Formats: sequence, structure tokens, C-alpha cells
Amino acid sequence: MDLSEFSIADLQNRFAAGEWSAVTLCEAFLQRIAAIDHAGPTLRSVVEINPDALAIAAELDQEREQQGPRGPLHGVPMLVKDSLDTADKMMTTGGSLALVGNVAAEDAFVVKQLRAAGVVLLGKTNMSEWGYMRSTRACSGWSSRGGQTHNPYVLDRSPLGSSSGSAVAVAANLCIGSIGAEVDGSIVRPASANGIVGLKPTVGLVSRRGVIGVAEPQDTAGPMARSVTDLAAILNVIAGTDPADTATADADKLRPDNYLSALRPDALQGARLGVARDCFSAHEGTNAVIESAIQILKNLGAEIIDPIQATTLPFFGPLELELFQYGVKANINAYLAAHPGAAVRNLAELIAFNRTHAAEMMPYFQQEFFELALQQGDWDDPRCVEVRNELRRLSRTEGIDQALAEHQLDAILAPTEGSPPFAIDPIVGDHILPYGCSTAPAVAGYPHITVPAGFVHGLPVGLSFFGAAFHEPRLLGYAFAFEQATRVRRPPQFRPTVS
Repeated sequence: MDLSEFSIADLQNRFAAGEWSAVTLCEAFLQRIAAIDHAGPTLRSVVEINPDALAIAAELDQEREQQGPRGPLHGVPMLVKDSLDTADKMMTTGGSLALVGNVAAEDAFVVKQLRAAGVVLLGKTNMSEWGYMRSTRACSGWSSRGGQTHNPYVLDRSPLGSSSGSAVAVAANLCIGSIGAEVDGSIVRPASANGIVGLKPTVGLVSRRGVIGVAEPQDTAGPMARSVTDLAAILNVIAGTDPADTATADADKLRPDNYLSALRPDALQGARLGVARDCFSAHEGTNAVIESAIQILKNLGAEIIDPIQATTLPFFGPLELELFQYGVKANINAYLAAHPGAAVRNLAELIAFNRTHAAEMMPYFQQEFFELALQQGDWDDPRCVEVRNELRRLSRTEGIDQALAEHQLDAILAPTEGSPPFAIDPIVGDHILPYGCSTAPAVAGYPHITVPAGFVHGLPVGLSFFGAAFHEPRLLGYAFAFEQATRVRRPPQFRPTVS
């Protein structure tokens, strides 16, 4: 069975016609994962297969026959990041061997929503261990549990971001869609680097319950897909109020009934878009792709304000890292306290485990960020509160809010990443060129979508749109109109290297 580039709508049409069943589709995806991810190019994007996947698919086939489909995701195979709890036979480890054997008693809220919609959960994806927060020179896509995930376009290139496995699996057609999680760039950066669409939702639109986080004001789960249409269909299912996550209290009131209704080819007509030039880098290839994209946006009817004030979107650097130190300690301690089956009970024990098993846990880089975090105070420490307030002031009042108001913008655009994917280097760490644009919307807690914009030497480059809180429909519309006009997305060829 050829699984290349099928959409959710394609699957439902074939299900309805009786050409495929959830079982035959699930079998085909599992075979493709074995052939491409675990062998062949050996992408290492899938860290664990759900042993009940085929049984779930069979139950959904029977339900379809007897009662009809639950909706557009009935029988659709998806993967979720290894930081999301699943109350089944799979583990949740955050990419760490220290949590091998940790089986959650309850699904993450997002996983519950997916299951209720009829999704077949194929397995879990590899990630940058502990959300890239163990070391100051971590290597994107590497974890002690799953090893190194590879970019499917050029195998020796980085998959970027901590949701690397989720992006690679979608890009390589190992699933229809996936769920990632982000604190700053962990959804949008790997989506850009792997030629897919990724949405970092407004913090408070999608529940964080049952998701290993980094820093609560910025943490969110979000969808990843090969098209804006598929992404919107997944967002329809996972967005909404979770009584156990107070940040989502207003989500049901602020979300539309159907995100798909925002997807119009003429959505860019009359839109005022500001170009964040301070997010561009010195990489001429990336800049050329984005300049071409800006011209396309103009041709599609957008009014481009270029540039918006260069000081509008600061790079938060040390202040954000200080927040992450408080957040890593608080989040890891809280997660482990709620999961008594884990082999370690808090950050201090995790650090000790890593030292004891250094050959397996730290063959390339250390855990100095963990050690710094251990010395920080609690989440309600006055300094932590001061840092959170300052970051929100800079990113919202004097950042995105100010830019939108001063220039009367509907959204802001920029290259998602400062360069095409760099070579994997576990010894030195990631070679990240400034700047890209993930930080401002991440710190503000505002929505951010990336859509494929072009290629440089066969490596994907993404275009970002971001804006005010709960403006996902607007951003989805812009991304959809651009996608439909350009059709940039193409499947990877698993080239060994750019040369």
C-alpha cells in the first residue's frame, strides 16, 4: 500500500468506499515504520510502538460498520511525543532511560481527546531528552532512550527542536499527523526543518495535563501535519477546556466551532502583515526563500508593512533561560511526584541517576543545566515571579501587542528558523544561527504557525505567522492561502548528505 502524502479526507473517502479499513491502514503504517524508521534510512523518529494498535483499529472498524464513524479522525493513525502520558502498555520517559518502566495511570487530556475522536495511536516519538533542557549544549533529536533522530530530507542534518521525532514521522509519512509539545520552538522549529506544518497554540487553548513540561507560562501541546487542512482537523479535536488545567478555563468560549471554516484561499486579501526583520539571519538562502514568500503574499492580496520596528521583538536570552531553570525543577519534581512508578522521584535523584549511568546517559554532553536548576528556588520564589512578569511585559506589552497596535497589523511574519537545518553534531551541540522567530510568541504565550516556504540545497525552510492570543483561525487562514498558492511541500528522499 502506497501511503505517500495521504490526507485525512483521503483516508475517510477510502474508508467510506470500503477500499481500506483501519486495520489494513494501521498494518501498512507499522510496516513502513519498520522499513524506514527502524531499518533503511533508520530515522529513529518512533521510540515505541503501541502493542494494542491493531486491536484498537479492529474495534474502530467494527464501530464504523455498526454505528458509523465518530468523525473525521475515526481510524486515523497518529503518533504522540514521548512527553505525553498514555494509560496503556507504552511508557512515558521524556526521552530518558531514567524513566524506562514509567507507565502512566491516566491518559494526558490531549490523548483522551484523540482516542475519543477515533484516532489509532500507533506509538510514541523520540524527542530531545527532557525537552532539550538537560545541557547547555544539547543535540536536537537525541535522547538516551531513543538515540539520534535524523532529518529525512538529508540524513546527516538536524531534525531540530525537542518535538523532532513527531515532525520527522509526519514528514516521512509514518503517520497522518502527530502531537508535539513546545516551550520555545519545540513544535515550530522541527516542523520548519522537516517540511511540514506545525502550530504552537495559544497557551490555554490546549490542555497541558499529563504532559511533561518545562515552564508553565509557555508550555503547550500542539498539532503537526503535512497540510494546514489536516492540522486544523486535529486542532478541532484537541483544543478546548480541561477542568484540571485552569489555563484552559476560557478555551471553549474563545475557540471557533470548526477551525476548518477559516481555511479560505482568499484569506490573505486585505490582511496587514508586518515583517519582523530583526528575526532574519545572515543566511542568504533562508532570506531568499522568505523574500520570495513575501512577494507571493503581496500577490495574494496582503498588505505588507516592512519592516516593523526593529526593537519590537527582543531576544530574551538569559532572562528566559533563568525562567527555564525554575521551570525545569518545578515541572520535573511535580511530574515525578505524580508518577510513583518512576525509578527516580525528583530532580536530585534524576541527576544522581545520570551520574551513576553516565556512559549511557551522558556519552556526548552533560547535565549542567539540570545542576543549575537544582540550585534555584521554588516556582513561587519572588525572583521567579519577577522573571515571569518581566518576560510577559517585554513579550506582550512592549513586544507583540505593541507591534500589532502601532502598525495596525493582523499578524507578523518572519522566517521560522535562522538557517536551513545544520549538520548533526552531538560533540559540540547544535549550530544555531540567530535568530528565527519562535521566542517572542513562545514567551508571550501567543499562537505561532509555520508552513513550508521553500528549500535551500534540498533542505526545508518554513515561513511563520504569529499574532495575538486565540487568533489561531486568522493564522490558519493565512497559512492555508499561502500553502494552496505555492504547494511547496514534497516528500523526503532520504539523501545521505547535501554533498
